[in-house]
Amino acid sequence: MLDLRTARAPGKASRPRRIGLAVAGGGPIGGIYEVGALRALDEAIDGLDMNALDVYVGVSSGAFVAAALANRLDTADMCRAFITGDSDQFRFAPEAFVRPALFEYLRRAAGVPRLVLEWLVDAARHPLQLRLSDQLMRLGGMLPTGLFDNEAIERFLREVFTSHGRSNDFRTLARKLYVVAVELDSGRAVHFGAPGHDHVPISRAIEASAALPGVYPPVKIDGTYYVDGALRHTLHASVALDAGADLVFAINPLVPIDAAHAHTLGKAASASLVDGGLPAVMSQTFRTLLQSRMQAGLPRYEREYAHADLVLLQPDRDDADMFFTNVFSFAHRERLAENAYRTTRADLRRDAARLAPLLARHGLRLREDVLADDSRTLLSGLRDKPARRTPATTSLHRALDDLDRALAPDRARAAKRPGRKARRPEPAA
Repeated sequence: MLDLRTARAPGKASRPRRIGLAVAGGGPIGGIYEVGALRALDEAIDGLDMNALDVYVGVSSGAFVAAALANRLDTADMCRAFITGDSDQFRFAPEAFVRPALFEYLRRAAGVPRLVLEWLVDAARHPLQLRLSDQLMRLGGMLPTGLFDNEAIERFLREVFTSHGRSNDFRTLARKLYVVAVELDSGRAVHFGAPGHDHVPISRAIEASAALPGVYPPVKIDGTYYVDGALRHTLHASVALDAGADLVFAINPLVPIDAAHAHTLGKAASASLVDGGLPAVMSQTFRTLLQSRMQAGLPRYEREYAHADLVLLQPDRDDADMFFTNVFSFAHRERLAENAYRTTRADLRRDAARLAPLLARHGLRLREDVLADDSRTLLSGLRDKPARRTPATTSLHRALDDLDRALAPDRARAAKRPGRKARRPEPAA
C-alpha cells in the first residue's frame, strides 16, 4: 500500500535535493518486511542509492535497518544476512530476541524479602487498614520489567557494527543517522545521533529504541532509562524533515489486519482474531494504535513541511503473512520478504503515474523495465553472490564505491553533452 504526500510548495532546485529514509519498528517480522520492501525500491528507482542518502531515521527494529544502510551494508547483503542466511558478513539468529531476562528475574526476586517484610510491618501496625488493591500494587514491584534479555541483542549489534570496516559510532558515519528512543521517566523522545546524544554507541541506542515495555527491560544510558521510541510516534519522519530532507521514503510494517476480508480471499484461516487467542488480540490492538496515531500525524507533515515529499510504504490490510508469519523459520522468512518485495513492486507499478513526477523533482526515475519484469523475484537478484570479503577487501570496495559516487555528477554532466557518452569505471576484480 503506497501513500504519497506531495509537496504543496516544492523548494527551488538551487541546491542538491536531500533524500531521507524513516523506518518504523515492528520486531523481527517488521525488519524482514522492511528489508524486502527496501530491496524492491533499490532495484526499481534509478538514481536512488540506499547507502548514500542524506539522513536515516530508525525506531526499534527499523533502527537496525537504518543503521545498517548508513553503515553501507547494501540491500543485497541484508537479504543474504536476514533472509537466505548465507551472508559472510554476519549471522542473524532470531532466537537471540527471545532469551529469558534471567538477570532481571533474579534482581526482582532479590527484592521479595524486603517487600514481604514491609507488608508484615504494615499488617502489624495497621491491621484494619490493609486494602487488597494496595497489596496488588505492592506485588507489582516483584514483576520483571521485561520478559526477554535485550543485552544479547546489543552484543549482536555491536559485533555487526564493529566488523568489516563498519562503525558503532554515530560521529564517524559519513551520513546522518538518528535512532529514536523515549525516556521512561519523562516520556520525552530522544534522538540518539543528535548533538549531546551522539556519544552513545549505535548498538546501545538501538537496544534502547527497541525496548518495548513488558517485552524487554528498559535500557539504562548515562543514568537514564529508555524504552521503545514508538511510544511517542510511529515513524518519526519529522526528524528527517527537520534535518533538511526534501524527500523522505518511509516504511511502516505494522498495520492492523482486516481478518474478515483476508478470510474471504482465502488468506486467513478464520474470519475472527478471537480464534487466535490473546497473542492475536494483543497484536491487533498494538497495530491499530500505531496505525491510528500515524494517520493522525500525516496531515501535520503536509502542513508543517509543505516543501517536502513523503512516500509511505505499508503492507495491505489483508496481508495475512505480515500478521501470522513465524520468522524463526527460514522458509517463512523468505516468504515474508518475497511478499514484501512483490507487493512493493506492485504498488510502485500501480502508482507510477503519480510517483514519476514526484521522483523527477529529486533527480530519480522509475525503472519501468524492472517493474514490468514479472519473472523477477527477491531471490533471483541474489544468485550472483560476491566473493567472500575480508576486512581489507571490504575497505577497498568501500573506497571504490566512494570514488564511483564522487565521479557520478561528472558522468551525468558528460552524458548530457552532444556526442559524448559517459564512461563508468570498470568494477574491481
